[in-house]
Amino acid sequence: MSLIKLIGLPSLGDERGGLVALEARRGGIPFDIKRVYYIFDTQNISRGFHAHKALTQVAICLKGSCTMLLDDGLSRESVLLDSPLQGILIPQMVWREMHGFSDDCVLLVLASEHYDESDYIRNHDQFIKEVNYEKK
Repeated sequence: MSLIKLIGLPSLGDERGGLVALEARRGGIPFDIKRVYYIFDTQNISRGFHAHKALTQVAICLKGSCTMLLDDGLSRESVLLDSPLQGILIPQMVWREMHGFSDDCVLLVLASEHYDESDYIRNHDQFIKEVNYEKK
């Protein structure tokens, strides 16, 4: 079973240009949206390197591209995000890394919970211990 769960986003544009509407629990967003943030001007420095205990996210590359790597403790998969019409679902207890940002990349992230530092696992070895404990 693949870790990568891409979500096609509804393209509502017409001859005037593109339009995508994102709604909680509709159109591929499987949770209530409690936080929205975006990453840009990264100077091509890799980001992420953490997992969340309870948070679920959808990441959408609005402009440019980046590579998203996901790790569930058993397998690692990566995918190029390069379309504003596609998001990637990142469930709880999945390690994530973002690499290879294009100079013009803008990565939008929708989150199921408000920011909570105690929800983060920032050490990969600790993540492996916790995720393997949960899978038993």
